[in-house]
Amino acid sequence: MAEEGRRGGEDAAEKGPGHAYMQFVLMEEMLDKLKLLNYEQEFLKGLGFKPLSRHYFALQTNPGEQFYMFTRLSSWLINLAGKQFDTPQEYDDPNATISNILDEVRRIGATVDFPPGKLKPGFGEHCIYVVDKLADEALRQTKFKWGRPKYPEEETDEETNIDDDVELKLDKVEDDIAAADDDLDEEDSFMDLEGLRNLQSKKDAIEGSRPEEIMESTVDASEWKLEVERVTPSLKVHIRTDNKDWRTHVDQMHTHRDGINTALSETKGHLSKLHQDISRTLEKIASREKYINNQLEHLLHEFRGMQDSLAETKEQYRQASGGVTDRTRNLAEITEDLEKIKQDMEERGSSMTDGSPLVKIKQALQRLKNEVTQMDVRLGVVEQSLLQAKLKDKSIMQKDMNKPLASTFEA
Repeated sequence: MAEEGRRGGEDAAEKGPGHAYMQFVLMEEMLDKLKLLNYEQEFLKGLGFKPLSRHYFALQTNPGEQFYMFTRLSSWLINLAGKQFDTPQEYDDPNATISNILDEVRRIGATVDFPPGKLKPGFGEHCIYVVDKLADEALRQTKFKWGRPKYPEEETDEETNIDDDVELKLDKVEDDIAAADDDLDEEDSFMDLEGLRNLQSKKDAIEGSRPEEIMESTVDASEWKLEVERVTPSLKVHIRTDNKDWRTHVDQMHTHRDGINTALSETKGHLSKLHQDISRTLEKIASREKYINNQLEHLLHEFRGMQDSLAETKEQYRQASGGVTDRTRNLAEITEDLEKIKQDMEERGSSMTDGSPLVKIKQALQRLKNEVTQMDVRLGVVEQSLLQAKLKDKSIMQKDMNKPLASTFEA
């Protein structure tokens, strides 16, 4: 036990402290794949379940429900990948269901280096691994492809349009000024006398139109301020930086490099301190483990001896229980035969001591006597009827015999 615990601690140290949270990341990625397969409409709608949470198979909530959801989801993904797989039911053998699912996982080329019993709880990294591999196969079989991203169209504000117009006007003014400068440069070698005369006449007209008194404004100050506030945004000059300029990219690279160096120096200090703390903690745990192993070594030997004796006792109990089972079955058969014999004896004893047959015989004899008496009466009546009939026939015959003799005498 101590060796297994030490090996588990070494594996956890090799994988890093973040390995315990890796299953949450894998669960979120697997849930995204299920959403790409539209599992909410095609799978959950028929079962009546709610959509899976981000950490459904990463944490234990209801093992029975989680195992049922794991088997149904795996069978749906296998069928979605184009393979025939019977939908598991609630009362199916879990070992057979798990072995069938693992066979399908091996057929798609995924490695299964853990025992099937790891899938029985219905949650954990092994369940997430199986569902993730089946989701990958379903995406491949359904020929899923990423489409091009569609960016939303940005709506331009009125202020942006005004700024753009101002910039365009400013650019146009600068172009006009540059063109005028070019024209002046080209015409510097020529003297325009006519232009000088016109310029002199304009100066004289301006000097003649100057007011002799100080001008006073008749505009309201509040209206003037409102006009200034309205026109001020149009007079601003916005110089936009071009993101495609290489100088901008270089500045960004330098900025990011400085930020990375600063963060790296701070992170190195925190990580070195964390490494030292973890190293000290592991050393303390190892020393404490050695001390506990030394203290409990004789108890471990006793425990192993007691386990061996318990195994021997269980074997003896198993053998004895087998003989007891046979004898119990024989006793049940003998008891059943004895009950049948008792029942037969009771029936015979009751028939021997019971007087109801004798009463029935007497009643039958009495009925026979009554019937004989009735028959005698009927016989007497019949004999009387026959006697009367014979006498009647005899008198008729005598009358018939006497008729011819009387006729002869008369003749």
